[in-house]
Amino acid sequence: MPTLSELVSSAGRSTAPDAEWLHLVAGDMQLLADLAFSDVVLWVPSSDSSFVAVAHNRPSSAATLFYRDFVGQRIKPEWSVLVADAFETARIVDSNAPDWFEETPTRVRAVPVQRRISPSGREVTNVPIAVLTRHTNLSETRSPSRQELTFNDCADELFQMIAAGDFPDLGTPTGPRRGAPRASDGLIRIDTDGVTTFASPNALSAFNRMGFTGELEGESLAEVTSALVIEQHTVDESLPLVVTGRAPWRTEIESRGVTVSLRAIPIRDRNERKGAIVLCRDVTELRHQEQELITKDATIREIHHRVKNNLQTVASLLRIQARRSRTDEARDELIHAMRRVSAIAVVHDTLSEGLSQSVEFDEVFERVLLLVAEVASTAGTRVHPRKLGTFGVLPSEYATPLALALTELVTNAVEHGLAGREGTVEIVATRTSEMLTVQVRDNGTGLPEGKVGSGLGTQIVRTLIQGELGGVIDWHTLVGRGTEVTIEIPMRWMDAAKP
Repeated sequence: MPTLSELVSSAGRSTAPDAEWLHLVAGDMQLLADLAFSDVVLWVPSSDSSFVAVAHNRPSSAATLFYRDFVGQRIKPEWSVLVADAFETARIVDSNAPDWFEETPTRVRAVPVQRRISPSGREVTNVPIAVLTRHTNLSETRSPSRQELTFNDCADELFQMIAAGDFPDLGTPTGPRRGAPRASDGLIRIDTDGVTTFASPNALSAFNRMGFTGELEGESLAEVTSALVIEQHTVDESLPLVVTGRAPWRTEIESRGVTVSLRAIPIRDRNERKGAIVLCRDVTELRHQEQELITKDATIREIHHRVKNNLQTVASLLRIQARRSRTDEARDELIHAMRRVSAIAVVHDTLSEGLSQSVEFDEVFERVLLLVAEVASTAGTRVHPRKLGTFGVLPSEYATPLALALTELVTNAVEHGLAGREGTVEIVATRTSEMLTVQVRDNGTGLPEGKVGSGLGTQIVRTLIQGELGGVIDWHTLVGRGTEVTIEIPMRWMDAAKP
């Protein structure tokens, strides 16, 4: 399904600031649908004088009228006149008679969307930039409850503010959507003095869990929250603005081990403040889960750090043992083992520095090349390594075997292909959505045609590439130009490794 930005762009009549405003509107359409107990659809004008749906939200508080999204569709003929009228007059327009949709009587309201030019000014666009339609089911004939009546009143006020360019508010700070309170989580209505005129049962329950034992209605929300957080050492400085409804901000309060998220939506009519809607949600369990994740992330990073330290200690011990070896053969084997352990330590060191269990492999490989330079210096060889292309981000379970395999291949190129001479080792990485291809080539002496080494290094490379990464590897000689090794690793294996 196309994104909202793509749909707005393809319609052909909206500017970049329009698209940004429509993203803000779409972000609160679920709130509008829940408050109105109705489906809400956002329409943008198209270049052929029609309208295209770019967003559609169903109410979580009532049954939906539309089981299929309208997103990407052109407006239906039965709604086009109403929507065009609201767009041209910049006024809210209601249907005169019930609109029937699949044998269900509905009422349609078209709300023009005006865009505020700047956060501090009152000026709006000359013409609406879109139209919201509210589709209400009229088949339910029961008397609405007080909560439903209050929710509908709040929805009507927000629709009026959208038509005036007062909602959404450009001054609202952007925050994480995770844990954002919704209408069904709890709603408090306060007047201009900050006194609660309505509190939904869920809102009252959230405050009861924090230790408030009375009724919210008739009480100053600021005084209630002040009494709850009196023992807190630190209090969000935006709390007074939220609980008095003076600014469209979000904050959290904590009392008796319970955390409640609050969001204030000031209600204005012709630039005059009429009170505010305060949404609240008990996010205690959510915050506990987030804290546990942070603790686990820190623990995992600490484990990687300690593993890296231990591997470096092992590498140091192998280096010391190599220096004390009596034979060249034993010394070389210990140096090889030291280098392999160091290559694995590089991956763990990179993992210890970030929150993700994936690594930027280009950074890892640059550090691996430093190990190769050390090998070259001990072999009396001048090597000019060159890396082309990018590996990208790889999951940790693939970064380790690949780093170890490439260490072996580049080391072999230095020790055998370029031993005692000057030359170039070129590593070329090519990544697509389906395959990661790595070529390691040198301009050394080359392999005898048709023969591949049978040593421990070659066995390690085969095991890592074919066994652990599910890839293929090919050795061949470039006539007069050295050796080239090609590795191909299917990306589907990496995708399967992702959590």
